[in-house]
Parts: sequence; C-alpha cells; structure tokens
Amino acid sequence: MTFRMPAEWAPHDWVWIGFPANPDEWPDAFDRARRQIADFANAVHAEGRGEEVRLVVASDADAEDAARLVHAGVKIIVQKLGDVWLRDTAPIAVLNGAERALVDFGFNGWGGKYRMPGDEDIGARLAATTGLPTDTQHWVFEGGAVDTDGTGLFVTTEQCLLNPNRNPDLDRGKIETLLAGSLGLSDMLWLGDGLLNDHTDGHVDNLARFVGPGLLALPEAAGKDDPNAALYADARTRAKAQGIEVVSMPSPGPVLVEGEPIPASYMNFYIGNAAVIVPVYGRPNDRAALEALKPFFPGRDIVGLPSDAILSGGGSFHCTSQQMPSA
Repeated sequence: MTFRMPAEWAPHDWVWIGFPANPDEWPDAFDRARRQIADFANAVHAEGRGEEVRLVVASDADAEDAARLVHAGVKIIVQKLGDVWLRDTAPIAVLNGAERALVDFGFNGWGGKYRMPGDEDIGARLAATTGLPTDTQHWVFEGGAVDTDGTGLFVTTEQCLLNPNRNPDLDRGKIETLLAGSLGLSDMLWLGDGLLNDHTDGHVDNLARFVGPGLLALPEAAGKDDPNAALYADARTRAKAQGIEVVSMPSPGPVLVEGEPIPASYMNFYIGNAAVIVPVYGRPNDRAALEALKPFFPGRDIVGLPSDAILSGGGSFHCTSQQMPSA
C-alpha cells in the first residue's frame, strides 16, 4: 500500500479555515468577508453534528473579533498568516490504512503575484501543531490546483500546474511523478484553462470537482453570454476523451465587477461531514446548483451561503479550508 490523498467526502477529524486579517486585501468588503467566513465555519461545525473547526486567525485581536461571530464550539487558533487561502498553504493529509501523515509543499504566492508574510511557512507551523509525520516537498504546489476521487485519480489544469511562474523546470511527466510520490496519484486528467480572471492561474477547484469515484462534476454555460462557456466545453471534451463520467452543474453565468467578469463558481463547495457548503451569488441558478448536488451526498445537508465578499479577495469557501481526514 501507499500513502494517498483521500476524497474530500471521506470522514474528517477537523478542518482548518482561514479568517481575514488584512483589510487591504478586501477592499470595501473586509467586515462582510469575516462574517461570511464565520458563517461558513458555523455551517461546517453544524452545532457539533459536523466536524471540529479550527479557525486560524493572525492575532489575539483577531481572535476576539472572530469569537463574536462563531459558535462556541468553533476552536480559534492564533497563527501568523498572510491571507485566508489555507487550501493552498496548509499541509495536505494522506492516508495509508490506519496511518496518517502530512505533506507540506513549497509556496511562492501564486507565481509571485501575492506574497504575504506568514504564508510562506504557515503549512509547516500548522503541521507542527498536529504531531503527525510531515513530508516537506521543495517544489511549488497549491492544494486548490487538484481534486481527487480518492482512488488515485486526480484532475488539474494545464494553466496552473504547467505555468512557468511555479516550477519552470518541471514538465507534465515530472509533475505526475512528484504527485505520485507525495499524494498517491496514479492517473491525472489534465484540463486546459481555469476560469477567466482567476488570480490563481486556473485552480481546478473552481472548475471541476469529483462527486464520486470516477464521477466528475463540470458546469454548463448559462447562456451565450457566459464568459466561461468555451472553457466548460473544452473541459467536458477532455474528460470524456479520457473515459471519465461527467455530470452537469449549473454555472452562475456572468458575474461582473466594474464590467469585468469575476471567477464566480458553484464548484468551490466544501464537502463536510454533515453538510456540503456551496457559494451562492444571488443569481437565478443558485437554487439549481444546490439541487444538482443533492443526489451525490445523501445524508448531508446542502447549504448555500453568500460568498461575494470572500470572492472579492480572490476565492471562496473551498479555497479557505483544508480538511484533516480521519485515520
């Protein structure tokens, strides 16, 4: 057997969630972003029915602010961090039977675009709090760049993992070899580009997510004016060509800020023990997105929560979280 990253729907012991610390990163939305992330943490905890939530805040003052917004059962831990995107900076858990370990990757601020003090080593510091053995990888990789169905099948985008601003000396084959050794990859589906204007250079967790073994959810364009229509169609073609079963999710369609489309997506959902938390945007397809997920997660509540303020900082619920699967 080998260590392997499990599917997100496998049981969790806890989840780390980042809490906004720097108002400059959330123009005109800092307080609302904090409230939306607190609502997310509360929904995942589900008054003790879900999983333990470890809300990561940057200072004692932030801890006091967070405590006013979250339920008493949500644990607040103080660790210096630059921003909330723990999907990309926290360590990733892998399992080998009853054994559990962590993998901590290098991080360069999404290709050098957003470097913030604390982000460069938050993964190592969080790993140290667990007492688990940790494999330190010295190449750049972000958790939001892949999704897995737990069998060794992963999905990613060429735009992100092959971007020269991450690992210019690594080609497709070398990346697959590194992920085989670190996360247990046995097969990779390479999609093309991620969503338009995605600051992460096309993280796949905004585009395509596994909802069952070998079962990939992909959005369908919401009309001819959907800015990502061609990307969705290309992703579907690539997945089907590799023999992967595709199920359809709605797209929110064009969500604009100052006339420019932003990467709003229902795909950035988080699969918790008790609930699947889905970002919604006050769009006509919000309800349809929730309904589309219900068949795949029986026994879990499908909860839609506003995420527009979080999105103004560059991501959504899944981006702010990193789960600890049960051994």
